[in-house]
Amino acid sequence: MPRSPTIYSIPVQRAFADALVAGLIDRYADGALGLAEGLILLPSNRARSAVQAAFVRAGGAGLLMPRLAVIGDADLDESVALALDPIDESDAMPPAIDALRRRLMLAALIEKHNVPGEEPIVGAAAFQLADGLGRVIDQLHYEEVAPSRLAGIESALGDLAGHWQASWRRLSLLVDTWPAMLAATGHIDRADRRNRLLDRVSKGWRAAPPARFVVAAGVTTAAPAIARLLRTAADLPQGMVVLPGLDLGMAGEEWEALGPVKPEPENPARPLETHPQYHLKLLLGRMGVSRDEVMEWPASSPFDGPEARAPFTSLLFAPAAYTARWQQAGDLGPGIAGVSAAVFADDGQEAQGIALMMRRALETGERTAALVTPDRALATRVAAALARWDISVDDSAGQPLGQTPPGALLLALAEFAAAFDPVRLVALLGHPLVRAGEARLGWLDQVRRLDLVLRGPGLVPGWGGVTARIAERAVDPTARGYAEAQAIGEWWRDAALALEASLAPFAAGVPAPPATLLGALQAALGWLTGDGVWTGHAGRVLSELFDRWALAKGDGPALVAPADFPAMLTDLLSGESVRPPYGGHPRLFIWGLLEARLQRADLMILGGLDEGRWPQQQGPDPWLAPGIRRMLGLAAPERQQGAAAHDFAGAFAAREVVVTRAQRSGGDPAVASRFWLRLAALAGDLPEARVDGESVVRLAAALDVPPGISAPAEKPRPAPPLNARPTAISVTGVDQLARDPFAFYAAKILRLSELDPLSSGPDAKWFGIRVHKFLQDWQAAGLTEAAFGAELAALRADPALDSLARAFWLPRIEPSLRWAAERIWASRDERWPVAGEVRGELVVDGTRLHGTADRVDQTVDGTLAIVDYKTGAAPSAKSTGDGLNSQLGLLGLLAQEAGLGDLAPETVDAFEYWELRRDRKKGIDGAVKAIRGQKPKAATAAAVVERAQEVLADLMARYLRSEEPFVPGEAGKRYADFDQLMRRDEWFGRGDADERADAEGAA
Repeated sequence: MPRSPTIYSIPVQRAFADALVAGLIDRYADGALGLAEGLILLPSNRARSAVQAAFVRAGGAGLLMPRLAVIGDADLDESVALALDPIDESDAMPPAIDALRRRLMLAALIEKHNVPGEEPIVGAAAFQLADGLGRVIDQLHYEEVAPSRLAGIESALGDLAGHWQASWRRLSLLVDTWPAMLAATGHIDRADRRNRLLDRVSKGWRAAPPARFVVAAGVTTAAPAIARLLRTAADLPQGMVVLPGLDLGMAGEEWEALGPVKPEPENPARPLETHPQYHLKLLLGRMGVSRDEVMEWPASSPFDGPEARAPFTSLLFAPAAYTARWQQAGDLGPGIAGVSAAVFADDGQEAQGIALMMRRALETGERTAALVTPDRALATRVAAALARWDISVDDSAGQPLGQTPPGALLLALAEFAAAFDPVRLVALLGHPLVRAGEARLGWLDQVRRLDLVLRGPGLVPGWGGVTARIAERAVDPTARGYAEAQAIGEWWRDAALALEASLAPFAAGVPAPPATLLGALQAALGWLTGDGVWTGHAGRVLSELFDRWALAKGDGPALVAPADFPAMLTDLLSGESVRPPYGGHPRLFIWGLLEARLQRADLMILGGLDEGRWPQQQGPDPWLAPGIRRMLGLAAPERQQGAAAHDFAGAFAAREVVVTRAQRSGGDPAVASRFWLRLAALAGDLPEARVDGESVVRLAAALDVPPGISAPAEKPRPAPPLNARPTAISVTGVDQLARDPFAFYAAKILRLSELDPLSSGPDAKWFGIRVHKFLQDWQAAGLTEAAFGAELAALRADPALDSLARAFWLPRIEPSLRWAAERIWASRDERWPVAGEVRGELVVDGTRLHGTADRVDQTVDGTLAIVDYKTGAAPSAKSTGDGLNSQLGLLGLLAQEAGLGDLAPETVDAFEYWELRRDRKKGIDGAVKAIRGQKPKAATAAAVVERAQEVLADLMARYLRSEEPFVPGEAGKRYADFDQLMRRDEWFGRGDADERADAEGAA
């Protein structure tokens, strides 16, 4: 009579690793070597660490553990060889191909075999698609789908969209070609090799059962090769399989409702792959075992959750057709005892709250706490929040290589090399790994000087543009960054020479072999950091990645465009995880879903329960349509959601649990996870999570808020003494003082100014300066048609113009410039420009007034007209009458009293703003706005000068010759450069303190 398979399940509420170890010790620890003779097969390296820790907790001194081998998908390595006796050379099989080399080879294969009539896939696009193609090949191996089956579904393609048919034709061609290409290298696919190793183990055990005990524990992968191995282990005389969280209490009709484990033509219903028990049902089906044959594991542990949690979890995930049972569930209190919830305003506060709960756990004996989340951003935030208390916690799920300092530096270098940009240049040179060591402080001083020199519009992109800017600023004592430009000349020449030479393949701008581009980046990294980028844990991972690429020996896309290479590197580095070495806090943990399986802490915090975070959003398969996946017997993407639900159930069944979510994530509104919604629908409102009796939500929100009632700042009223007030003022400074006295105080007394943006693209300020230069240069050249054409050609060829400016700004400004020229020529018999950009100054009651006029015309009667160019809207006549725009009137005062430039003092009879902009409604390319006096005064230029003198006298008397405070101007009549300095948001809209006091007194 055949022996029944020995299969157990550890209930979901029990701590799997500790319960497993307790049962094994009871069963096999009959001496010092009782356990050491056995073998335990586990699903992952993290599970192996969990079981090792459980043996340490339970065994005490002198215990020799069994051998542990990893056979799961996540850690597909040679440790399965521990299960084999020594083998001879005839049993050797080809090695598995390196993952990076395989991806490069698949990318080259995609480039080589393009479908006729379809757009070719080359370069970085081929590399990106190669990752998905590799996953399809692995899935075919996992499910043991023979390539011949691909041809059997050709008849079903007619119902698919055209792009799916094209993808299928390309996939069929690649799958047929890949085996021969792979065989030529002497390697096989890693998934194929795993299947062969597992089958060899199964065959060997069936032929000669091992004398030791064999336990396959915690494995949930339903791949056929693993299912056969587990069935073999279950049939061994001293073998058994221990499953995690199989629901033995689920009603039979619900178990059947999960769907068939094999395609059934007479039953077209799709399996319920999103259910947390489906993948276990599929595994049992492939093992040829019914659920009734599975026994409950007899051992327990001190870390188990309440017994009522298991039926509650089963009810929580009941299939939709059976959720009516929720209404007859009765008292659910015991099932949710120890469970609390916290809903935070945003993911930043969520991280703070989780950190608070974990920190509090440290203050209670030997209590442990773990955050379980698939959201790596949340894990990073929590680790950073704990660091404020000098608590170091490692995220055991690892960190993408691209987010580590070496990986971030490589990506920053690649992006800069592909597209020269001053922002990227300064960020690159200031990276913490660049010139790390004693020389770094001096290096950073030079980088800061370079930053100041590069700020401002008009920077020509490229190495030559930076060199030209430094040379230009170094000879102009009035330019911002003059001293800095003089100090960095030699330093920049050395840096530019080294980096430009290293990055020459990128500068060429033509597609190049990826190895060439990678070599260029490696050389530049070496110059920037020496060996610094390759040191440390992340640096060694990056170094190994470079070595693996070098060992690929030219495999990969033939050519990659330099502009596409950063995206290719980003895609590659995001798939490489840097797992921290041991050394984090011994009682606090951050686990991903894989790492949390089989482990348990005293406090389990299930964080990030928003849709798209847990379960994570699944990306579409670019190669296989969902219908084709079903026909081939491959797992649907929804099965990952079922696995996430099983992970949630396992963590939720702990003794003390806190579930958390954020109402906003990344600044956008977030939707509660389907798990959260089910929990709320079944259990109602859960108790609010608390720390020492206080709501953790409230504590997280108040953590960085100063204690007590906040006292908003009053409107600032700086009143410096007379000797600190200016004795000189410009005509534009008069307008600033009239509009916003506080801004005048900050700019002219504190001598503060806003830094220009660090950008190579021209902005509105640069456009205005360039138009003024155009008109000034044209005027200096004689205002002839030939000179106008020459200046226009120079403007079109200006290297500072980027593609957007050439496409949008130039076509708009050229008609306006022609309009200005034609207007000047048309009025040459009445007036003619005699000076441009001319300066004048005059002492008025002990204060020096100075200013510069854009253009001065002289009329036939000898009087002057002052013109101010505007590339935007000109000030209104009303604002001039209100004393808010006195610039032209004061320039007229200078012209009449002291003269402008070399011009003798003369009467000014006209003030004009020339708007150099197109008005589509009016169909004009420019307009002249004359400024004259307003009623009750006569509408003359003399009235404009008189009004400007009145404004100047009033402002000087109030602000320059007395101690009147410089209060901020009205909100709609001031600039915004100093809003933060005046703390505007704290007082705006509340009125002045004096006004409030008067109102309170009147009341």
